[in-house]
Amino acid sequence: MSKMKLIVTIFGLILFFQLNAQNSKTVAYIDQYKEIAINEMIRSGVPAAITLAQAVLESQSGESDLVKRSNNHFGIKCKPEWTGARTFHDDDAKGECFRVYDHPEASFKDHSDFLRTRAHYQFLFLLSPTDSEAWAKGLKKAGYATAPTYPHKLIKIIKDYQLDQYNTIALARIKNPVAPINEIIPTISSPAEKISVTIQEKEADAETTESETYIPNSKKNDEQQNNKYGHLNYPEGLFTINNTGVLLAKSGTSLLAIANQYNISLSKLLSYNEMNEVDILKEDQLIYVERKQKKGAQDFHIVKKGETLNEISQLTGVRLESILLYNKWNKSTLPTPGSKVYLKSPTEAKSNPNKK
Repeated sequence: MSKMKLIVTIFGLILFFQLNAQNSKTVAYIDQYKEIAINEMIRSGVPAAITLAQAVLESQSGESDLVKRSNNHFGIKCKPEWTGARTFHDDDAKGECFRVYDHPEASFKDHSDFLRTRAHYQFLFLLSPTDSEAWAKGLKKAGYATAPTYPHKLIKIIKDYQLDQYNTIALARIKNPVAPINEIIPTISSPAEKISVTIQEKEADAETTESETYIPNSKKNDEQQNNKYGHLNYPEGLFTINNTGVLLAKSGTSLLAIANQYNISLSKLLSYNEMNEVDILKEDQLIYVERKQKKGAQDFHIVKKGETLNEISQLTGVRLESILLYNKWNKSTLPTPGSKVYLKSPTEAKSNPNKK
């Protein structure tokens, strides 16, 4: 073998081992954070494949100095509204301010919220969650990155590591919120390897169905005291109150994700729940996926301390406008604890003395 051929061979072997080492790091990184990306897709609507591809690219598969110093996996800068910890890092300019997170999960959540809450990214959520190429190009169009090759890099990562499969897993969970899904989330061994995903759906709890009207029982413990519905033993997934479909959505849930899940528009979902322009829920909340009834299943509701008219409307499945009409109140009325709130006309309620 000539000296030149030997040099070329050695160089090729070095390059091969370097690429293999990088691939191994990327595979391990995806394996570590894929579940978080899936959960964020369910919560916010940001495709898991896009989240993982951006994380791989921005964090150098978790090896960047920014990740190691601040748990910032997406290179998100401070911006004026950021009140948390910060660090300074050379990027487009010297000494730029970047957000610091206590743990990686917080970085992934902030990335989703960053996209969800900014007007110039909203058109992305009108795209199909499985169209990774459109999302990648849309991020560049919206100004997430300045490099012209940014979308192509994301698309290559998604294809090389077959990240679209995690969108499939997230959508499967969204379609069956009542029955837990036991999926085999594959571990990737190399970008070139074909991966199959097996999804097995467990049988739904037969005691809770969409046609069932749910009247909650009081059930208190220390953990449940942390939210206003904690003392009520609501089932998971979709159930009914006053013959109307409803679910208990957790804090941090995206209303757009719920609307997509039940094939209704966001504007209708807001209307059903008599809400204004809200998207990410700041607390656990009952969310109706159908319009509430004009009359209650019971004649009246006894007001508990701290309850508002909106909360009573959600708890009873009766439209707020109907409650105001029956009780001759306006929206600013604060009900007194222990008082009755009529859920149907007082005349009708009095004609049914055996009902509560």
